Amino acid sequence: MPRAFLVVLDSVGCGGAPDAADFGDEGANTLAHIAQACAAGQAEVGRSGPLTLPVLDGLGLGAAIRLASGAQTPGLQAVPTGRWGAATEASLGKDTPSGHWELAGVPVPWDWTYFPRTTPAFPDALVRQVCALSGTEGILGNCHAAGIPIIEELGPEHLRSGWPICYTSADSVFQIAAHEDGFGLERLYALCIALAPVLHEMRVGRVIARPFVGDAQRGFSRTGNRRDFAIAPPAPTLCDWVQAAGGHVHAVGKISDIFSGKGINAVHKGADDLTLFEHLLRLIGEGEDNSLTFCNFVEFDSLYGHPRDVAGYARALERFDKVAGLALAQLRPGDMMVITADHGNDPTAPGTDHTRERVPVLVAGTGAGEIGHCAFSDVAASIAAHLSIPAQGPGRSFLP
Repeated sequence: MPRAFLVVLDSVGCGGAPDAADFGDEGANTLAHIAQACAAGQAEVGRSGPLTLPVLDGLGLGAAIRLASGAQTPGLQAVPTGRWGAATEASLGKDTPSGHWELAGVPVPWDWTYFPRTTPAFPDALVRQVCALSGTEGILGNCHAAGIPIIEELGPEHLRSGWPICYTSADSVFQIAAHEDGFGLERLYALCIALAPVLHEMRVGRVIARPFVGDAQRGFSRTGNRRDFAIAPPAPTLCDWVQAAGGHVHAVGKISDIFSGKGINAVHKGADDLTLFEHLLRLIGEGEDNSLTFCNFVEFDSLYGHPRDVAGYARALERFDKVAGLALAQLRPGDMMVITADHGNDPTAPGTDHTRERVPVLVAGTGAGEIGHCAFSDVAASIAAHLSIPAQGPGRSFLP
């Protein structure tokens, strides 16, 4: 009986979005620029030489990048043996919920609310609500920031004052960083849960709890206890379609958070992507017939894209390529695996934010051939077709 595995490599875009300039991202190309930097000897920390991704490139990764953007792909020149293409997003965002919802068949029907690039960034009324709910006299941050630098900068003051560190980004998010011991992990979760309906009413996509540990002497580090409190999708997604047809849905990583738990039967989380890779491999071996396993591997984005770490990003891609080889070798007859992304985060681009890009679509288990250009929502329609369940979204299947 058929099974489907939808694997999202968070932020692994391939350039060429036709509206990239509207987002200030003209020329951004996460994969091509990493490959070019590796070939030029500019990504030699912890690895060396051209980007080496034999499994992904064998499925069609290099071909998908060239299709999406026409960019050169040194080291990625294999003749594809899988089905491959490049997907273009319709939703007007370059954020996690927009990308994942649309991959699951539901483009975002509204404009997200984004906080201005000012300091302070948040309305006074919202700040007062945060203070009332947290029992503090004020907040720290109140600005656009990257997560790791802001806890390094404000961590000592946070421990001294007890005030939560609140910040945002180019995404539609309200993030709260707090010390797991000094502020309290459950207190942080309770604050985010109480604030989420307020932010969702404003069309802010996510409230994110960003717990950390450490001190000023030894330094601070984020933990694996992040939680996203996302607005619910506006319509049934691929996850709901599978459930309605009697199938089982496994959510690996932050998928359950992204979909507010809708359409999810089992949640598999971990402190890092290595643990999530283990979940994926285990579920390939153990997963039920007529099931969907939906995975997000976030560290490409969080550890390497936002900090603009080209060598680290290349290492992460090469590490996943080995996992992909193990995964493909374990697929059963009738299984389908789609490897794709939700947006870009070009580590060679200015700033620290996501980049508007097309994403590669690599498919194993359904033969070989070029998909061509497709829509994000076509991924959901194709998985539904493979599982022989009704699709409710706007996408069209790219399966033969």
